[in-house]
Amino acid sequence: MKLRLLAAFAVLLAGPLAPAQNVIVKKAMQSTTTDKGDDVFVPISKYIAAGNSEALSAWFADNLEIAVLAKESDASRAQARQIVKTFFDSYTPRSFDINHTAGRANMKYALGTLKAGGESFNVTIFLSCKDNSYKIKQLKIERY
Repeated sequence: MKLRLLAAFAVLLAGPLAPAQNVIVKKAMQSTTTDKGDDVFVPISKYIAAGNSEALSAWFADNLEIAVLAKESDASRAQARQIVKTFFDSYTPRSFDINHTAGRANMKYALGTLKAGGESFNVTIFLSCKDNSYKIKQLKIERY
């Protein structure tokens, strides 16, 4: 699975990159299906900023790669939700900003900065689209 994600990431880097942007979250709720690729990051950003692991997990694929503070694993949606909940319980989120997005065809990628528990973290989100619905296939949270 890691090789497939690395290959997909390489494809994203090979194409033109979208300009860096900050996302201000204002929408209350949005489905996982969207016409505009970058819009998928609006609710995801909102849930990360709020520390809402339950709502965030609705965006998780059935199985995904998750790495939190250097602990990597392939996890089910339920396992990933618990990993993220444990992180949010230890590091209460204060803010989350998307710094960069990129994408091609049915793949989207975002880099963001999470301020939580008095620290800053780099967050990497990789989504893929299947059946017209974007899902998080990889989530990585690491100290800044």
